[in-house]
Amino acid sequence: MLRPLAPTTIHPPFARYAHGIEVPPGARLVFCSGQLGIDAVATIPPSAFEQAILCFRAIEAILGEAGMTLDHLVRLNAYVTGREHLPAYMAARDSLLSGPPPASTLMIVSGFARPEFLVEVEAVAAQ
Repeated sequence: MLRPLAPTTIHPPFARYAHGIEVPPGARLVFCSGQLGIDAVATIPPSAFEQAILCFRAIEAILGEAGMTLDHLVRLNAYVTGREHLPAYMAARDSLLSGPPPASTLMIVSGFARPEFLVEVEAVAAQ
């Protein structure tokens, strides 16, 4: 069983994420490469929200190959190209993650390999 870690001696999370997640001994881990907001036919939607949804759908598909779901996420690293994209990313994340929130980092970066990309998400899951 995954256990969220939330020490009362530090500031609580700023959004829906955990400060830490304890993974029990013997758990299987899946590491997902960074996923961009592009669909299977190379369509890149214009909004950060839609791109973030595609990122999480890709992660969901990868986890599905391993018999896992988004509920097995223990760690997210997310990147957006501007502060204005933070709310859209968080709204997309929160709309798709129903289980206990994973540990998470959200960073603002100067860009990705192609300028139309606004969001990238990498993940770790455990079961």
